[in-house]
Amino acid sequence: MASVSSSTLIIFIASILVAASVAGTMTNGVQQLSGALADRSVDVSHEIRTDVEIISDPGSPSSIYANGTITLLVKNTGSQTLAASPKTFDVLVDGQYEVPSNVTVIDGGQWHKGDVTRVTLQRDLPDGDHRIVVTVGGDEEVLEFHIS
Repeated sequence: MASVSSSTLIIFIASILVAASVAGTMTNGVQQLSGALADRSVDVSHEIRTDVEIISDPGSPSSIYANGTITLLVKNTGSQTLAASPKTFDVLVDGQYEVPSNVTVIDGGQWHKGDVTRVTLQRDLPDGDHRIVVTVGGDEEVLEFHIS
């Protein structure tokens, strides 16, 4: 009888050790997942609060393009203040990446909600249809216009 209880006790202790190691591994995995979700939620929150609109008039292409200079008016319609610098903007002109040469806030210093920035790029454009994609903080806006 003693041998049966000894083997049962050994199996019981082994099963407790296995259960503890599995629980420890799962706890570590859940903590890592929780941390990753927290990081992602901060990123998503930033993207949700960031919203811009291109308010340049595509019906007036001369206000957008003249003498090798593209000028875009971009309004901050989100709920947070954004940095008004060329690094804030990712701009594609007809599918080619362009770095803005200048970004200035009209009537102000910081780019608060409701403020407009003037974004200028140096690029020669031929006559025809053109497409500009502006991305700020994950928010993407498209402007299509025609030069004749």
